[in-house]
Amino acid sequence: MSKLLSSLVAAVFVMSTGSVFAASHMAAAGDKKADAATAAPMTKEEKKQAKATKKQDKKAAKAKSEPKAGDAMKKDAAAK
Repeated sequence: MSKLLSSLVAAVFVMSTGSVFAASHMAAAGDKKADAATAAPMTKEEKKQAKATKKQDKKAAKAKSEPKAGDAMKKDAAAK
């Protein structure tokens, strides 16, 4: 009976370990596909568009940022 129990425990261990290895291999295969998609060369038009979008995002972020305390002091001094 103890041999049966130990072989069942060993079988469960083997199955769980095998599933972990299978999952890690599937994740590695998915990473390679994602890297290949991002490594695709961009055309000149795509690069220009990406650069323009990045500039617009920076301008929008700068506009959203609140004015600093020093800026308020300068405006008050200029108004006087």
